[in-house]
Amino acid sequence: MNRLSALRRAAVREWGPLFTAVRQRLAERGARALALTLTAVALTAVVQVTQNQAWGYEPVRNLGAVRAEDPIPLALLRTPLSLFVPALHLPVWGALAQILLVFGVAEVCLGRWRTLAVAYGATLAGTLYARVGVALGPGSLLGLPASDAQVVDTGPSAAVVGLAVYVCHQRRAWFTGALVVLTMVVEVLVKDNLAGREHLAAIAAVLVVCGVREWRGRRRDARDPGAGGGAVVRTWGRAAAEPGPGRRR
Repeated sequence: MNRLSALRRAAVREWGPLFTAVRQRLAERGARALALTLTAVALTAVVQVTQNQAWGYEPVRNLGAVRAEDPIPLALLRTPLSLFVPALHLPVWGALAQILLVFGVAEVCLGRWRTLAVAYGATLAGTLYARVGVALGPGSLLGLPASDAQVVDTGPSAAVVGLAVYVCHQRRAWFTGALVVLTMVVEVLVKDNLAGREHLAAIAAVLVVCGVREWRGRRRDARDPGAGGGAVVRTWGRAAAEPGPGRRR
């Protein structure tokens, strides 16, 4: 019984603020709080159907498929749509479920535009890493074989992983965040491919952003301890009692 109580308390500490934020925001705004998420799910589904048609494969590849061999300006133009181009060889339902869950929680906790910015930044980090890895070659620890230059990037998965880590840091869900990172590391150890490496690159980029935000918050609190209630933990740990960036009551 004591063990169950301890597990319950641990679960409340880990997921309580996150659950409260999501529940309150959905109660306030309903489906409007998930406008970006529902759009992303619908767009991914439409792209999947389109790229599986004889007439749709080439247009989707030309507009949203990013490879390390592509010129950088072309890759940057394709990257926004690449967030919503699921892998052809994987069931689309898994990608849609991940987007619905992770984008949904992120949109509620971070706001629409920050969610989009983190998702894009994580995807871009994976895409740029592929170029660096191919340039380094397979003889380097971070290097990739030349054949990976022709492999299409990860689609929505890098964005999903990056958002998951960012939200876990923001809401102080340390165990969950560490579990996401560990899962991606194990993925690379078990099956070392471009997708797994890009996931780790996305995580690294997001962790750098989180580290900078933490450092800036501590500096701000050191200069003015009375601002924002003092500790960064309390500032970021609030449940969604206040509207997030870009959100209105």
